[in-house]
Amino acid sequence: MIGGWEDIRAEVLRRIRVRDWPPGAMIPTEEALAEEFGCARATVNRALRELAEAGVLERRRKAGTRVAMLPVRKATLDIPVIRQEVEATGRVHGFRLLTQRNEAPPVPVASRLGLPPGATLIYLETLHLADGQPFVFETRWLNPAVLPALPDFGQVSANEWLVAHVAYATGDIAFSAAQASPREAEVMGVAAGSALFITERTTWTAEAPITFVRLAHAPGYRVQTMV
Repeated sequence: MIGGWEDIRAEVLRRIRVRDWPPGAMIPTEEALAEEFGCARATVNRALRELAEAGVLERRRKAGTRVAMLPVRKATLDIPVIRQEVEATGRVHGFRLLTQRNEAPPVPVASRLGLPPGATLIYLETLHLADGQPFVFETRWLNPAVLPALPDFGQVSANEWLVAHVAYATGDIAFSAAQASPREAEVMGVAAGSALFITERTTWTAEAPITFVRLAHAPGYRVQTMV
């Protein structure tokens, strides 16, 4: 018997790699796989959905699931821990929790998170430092309903705590250059209107939104990822 959906995903990938299921081959139905693995159909569905989103499988309603003929490699981006980013440059990381309060988010944020007007979230402002100098100004709206506990964000940054304790199922991310808002300029110690590199990210569990975060990076920041 196979355990969770991650185990099923690994077994499906193994069969594809050893050509038990070659490119273009139809794989067994969810019902057949659930019976073989001794698990719920929903568990199989989660594993196959992940592989389809990764471009390994092709799923068509009423036509079944096939191994992709030409698998598309889709870009993924792990959520970075800002402390590790700073330490990787040889500098010392520090942070300051500037603001924490419970309030209703503005309409654009509530809409992005799929929440009704008036929902109460945790609003956080955190300044991350590298050798004592501003590195990233983090503004975050956080859904308390998905938190297993409420930590002291003055002792551990929300960025690092969430990566360690709250698994996300889906998310989106956007990068842009934008002029520093008056608040960003004040906190970062730059002139109002200065060009900053901005990252905006939203994440969800399978059932609910987790957070929307805006990261304003100090001038000179460089993003790097692997393909």
